[in-house]
Amino acid sequence: MSRVQARQRMTGRVITCLVVLAAAVYLLLTTAPRLGLDLRGGTQVVLETQAEADDEATERTLEVLRRRVDALGVAEPMLARSGDNRIIIELPGLQDPKQAVETIGKTAQLAFHSVTGAAEQLGPVALTGEGVEEARHETNPQEGPAWFVSIDFRSDAATKWEQLTGQAACFPPGDPRRQVAIVLDGKVISAPQVDVQARCDTGMIGDRIRITGQFSQAEAKDLALLINAGALPVPVEIIEQRTVGPTLGAAAIEDSARAAVIGLALTAAFLMVVYWFSGFIAVLALLCYALVSYAALVAIGATLTLPGLAGFVLAIGMAVDATVLVFERAREERDSPLPKAIEKGFKGALSAIVDSNVTTLLAAGLLFLLASGPVQGFGVTLTIGVLAAMFTTLVLTRLLMHFAVRSPKISGLTRDGRVRQWVNRRSPNFLAKPRRWLVAAAAAVLIALAGMVFAGPKLGVEFTGGRVLEYSTSADVNQVREAVAEAGFPRAVVQSSGPNTVSVRTEPLDQAATERIRDAISQVSQTSQIRDEQIGPSLGAELRTKALIALGLAVAAQLIYLAVRFDWRLGVATVAALAQDVLIILGIFAWLGKTMDGVFLAALLTVIGYSVNDSVVVFDRVREIRGKRPKDPFARTVGSAVLQTLPRTVNTGIGVLFVLGALLILGDGSLADFALALLLGLVAGTVSTVATAGPVAILLDRRYPGAARAPRRPAQRARTGSGAVV
Repeated sequence: MSRVQARQRMTGRVITCLVVLAAAVYLLLTTAPRLGLDLRGGTQVVLETQAEADDEATERTLEVLRRRVDALGVAEPMLARSGDNRIIIELPGLQDPKQAVETIGKTAQLAFHSVTGAAEQLGPVALTGEGVEEARHETNPQEGPAWFVSIDFRSDAATKWEQLTGQAACFPPGDPRRQVAIVLDGKVISAPQVDVQARCDTGMIGDRIRITGQFSQAEAKDLALLINAGALPVPVEIIEQRTVGPTLGAAAIEDSARAAVIGLALTAAFLMVVYWFSGFIAVLALLCYALVSYAALVAIGATLTLPGLAGFVLAIGMAVDATVLVFERAREERDSPLPKAIEKGFKGALSAIVDSNVTTLLAAGLLFLLASGPVQGFGVTLTIGVLAAMFTTLVLTRLLMHFAVRSPKISGLTRDGRVRQWVNRRSPNFLAKPRRWLVAAAAAVLIALAGMVFAGPKLGVEFTGGRVLEYSTSADVNQVREAVAEAGFPRAVVQSSGPNTVSVRTEPLDQAATERIRDAISQVSQTSQIRDEQIGPSLGAELRTKALIALGLAVAAQLIYLAVRFDWRLGVATVAALAQDVLIILGIFAWLGKTMDGVFLAALLTVIGYSVNDSVVVFDRVREIRGKRPKDPFARTVGSAVLQTLPRTVNTGIGVLFVLGALLILGDGSLADFALALLLGLVAGTVSTVATAGPVAILLDRRYPGAARAPRRPAQRARTGSGAVV
């Protein structure tokens, strides 16, 4: 590359960084974040189905409502059955709750009728909304400002549409019987004439139509939403709508914020101790990462909840990984001049950074597209975090290192750390007997599975349902929260539900436990009970099924990517380590009696990302070593890769450990469990790469020789002094 090209590339990076940071600062100063129910509160709607609706109809109604809420763009909503025929919906951060409530509560029975008389008398239903593939709200500026709804039919419904319009086309233009009536909940919303070009008994051929009716943009959007979400199996009635307070108290929020600040401060100090001035540059880059990723979340209107913010803080710690990987590769090139060593560090770490982030993005994208509810929200947060981390490491950090790190003495990159000094004294043949490692790993998994069998998983309210107790009291909601916790229910969700009214949502309780809660609140102030109802799980069967399907496809996509980029054997080894990590965490939580709730689910998804990321970094080094020394035994190659990447593993782990440790010690109950699950995942993911992924890859290579072979390079052609090719 010429100097002019290098200067142009550097100028482009500078401009890109300035534009991104300026946009992030602007968004931060001008856009207010949308806070979730746990931080701000929101709107609570209680719907009641018809009395004759059975359990199956009510469950199907709940899932249709969930799809409608997801389509509204409401992140982290809560939907659950209450009693036999009531459904509670809590919607955080809505700008227009009234419009949302009207949209959610509509029955949305869509039907297409023929018109049989001048007074628009309707014939029998010829086609229902079940034949609709997709509906979209659109406008065509060339035809005017009006909005319309485009509908795509399924193949069988398209045939029915042709038959319906073919019958209408037999009447002359202008005749009312040439109309097709489109009816929503018994009301004609549009009755267009069949196109004059349509022939009798042939009709309008195609699988797409328009619904017109002088809609505004909001009306067209709501209509498309209702059609896509589907009709409610039974009519519902809105019997209550009110504003509810946050589910977490001010003390819990302050404790979590304090834990985040302390954890990040310790992480920053650790980086500067280990990497000196380069560590200081990394801290500056991480602050910019926090700014960019937070601004991106605000820009897309994501709803921020406390677990989401904890995951955001954790993502800052995980962004350390790519930077540490670059620094350790630069240390390996310390014999070169410092600028060249830094450049080699970025180039050497690039493939590992790209591969680990692509596998994470594959999982995040599938979770977003196929799942719903909190799992879908996790996919959004994860995607933004990964993209922001790649920009920070590969563009911003590289730019800062180029201009700021000049002195080898204070750079921190020209000496070996203690971990690398220890690694240099170790033999890479420690994986020569892989079956011993797998026996130990299998024993750990069996012990964990024993916890699932004998202790049993303790599922949270999101999975099992529970009980809602509502009281009239003059006590402050924080006082009630403390009283309920002291009564033995620290994980109960306590929030204000109206003037002088609080609600308590817990796991299933017997009558004695219910009375204990009431007595505890009565000691704070005079109390009377208003409501006592059983509620169903907020993570319904359909939501759980979607999450499992999305997760399975995400793992399959990662396996395919790893098979293409590395070798199928290494992909299988990565998935084996991933399965071990998940089983061990589930088992430990079962043995400890910890609750597995929605926050735990987010932690488990994060652990999956950890596990794959760690294996990818090691196997990327395996590929590199295999290319340089193809005749080495594969066990020695894997052992060398583990040892060479160990400094990165240890330093990244310690950096994340500070954040998680602070959340574990200072955070509230659910966040402490969140931090515990991630700590276990951090340790399990690191160990499983060595004890499971590496040995499995070695055994597969012995059984199917050829694992991780480097692609053949074209032979170098030497030139003689006269220029002839030999």
